[in-house]
Amino acid sequence: APSFLVEAMRDPDGANLDRIQIVKGWIDATGKTHERVYDVAWSGARKLGRNGKLPPVGNTVKGANYSNSIGASVLSAWWRDPDYRPGERAFYYVRALEIPTPTWLAYDMVQIGPRALPKDANLFHQERAYGSPIWVGPN
Repeated sequence: APSFLVEAMRDPDGANLDRIQIVKGWIDATGKTHERVYDVAWSGARKLGRNGKLPPVGNTVKGANYSNSIGASVLSAWWRDPDYRPGERAFYYVRALEIPTPTWLAYDMVQIGPRALPKDANLFHQERAYGSPIWVGPN
């Protein structure tokens, strides 16, 4: 099975890291496409749930400010695909997520003052960085 050593480091001027994920896409024997996200490294003492999902890192955003009091500056892990089937066509890529930070809308709200917002407006988000895909063929 394919194995990967992954490491991510926060931007010196940016937010701490929440987690590293490996995204796998594959085509099954019937030609149907699938995708699955694996959490492979994360900050804090969180544990994967029975469903394989990781609880949120938390949120320090207050207005247009945030604190690097959660998360980690560096994350790394060795991961081997537990669901690999020899001969399947698949791709893998690494995704690193930062802790939540304010959106530009949050900065605008501080400068302009409170305004009525659409109910789906977000005042924080999690920035992501992506690696190049690695393709695995049947041979």
